[in-house]
Amino acid sequence: MGLFSFIKGAGKKLFGAKEEAAPAEEKAQLKASALLGHVQALGLPFNSLKVAVKEDGLVVVTGEVDQQADSEKIVLALGNVEGVETVDNQMTVAIPAPEARYHTVVEGDWLSKIAKEYYGDAMKYEVIFEANKPMLQDPDEIYPGQVLRIPNLD
Repeated sequence: MGLFSFIKGAGKKLFGAKEEAAPAEEKAQLKASALLGHVQALGLPFNSLKVAVKEDGLVVVTGEVDQQADSEKIVLALGNVEGVETVDNQMTVAIPAPEARYHTVVEGDWLSKIAKEYYGDAMKYEVIFEANKPMLQDPDEIYPGQVLRIPNLD
């Protein structure tokens, strides 16, 4: 739980002219609906979920999930959207576990390089790839500004 920062200009392009042209209150509702739809389309599990768009770039997410990883993936799915700068995670987790670490991708990063940095073993890139599914479809398709979950090794 807490505040998570993202690069506002990086990520999936989810908002279009319809959202941007709407009056402020309607714009926030349209963006929240688009973000919730994005989480649902990814098939991320939750028991209940509410997404609210507050001031420019701030998203507040509430609800309940079963696993810590589910909460973290939802936060990343919301935050790795162009136009989102901060996600305030207020979700409750039914089965608490230690939080993962996070890595913001920079130019020249690739998953094996990140795995070497965090785990001391480049071959553990698959752990990072699996921890970021379904947002990642291919281990070679990461981009600067993207935030990735770096789970703790058991």
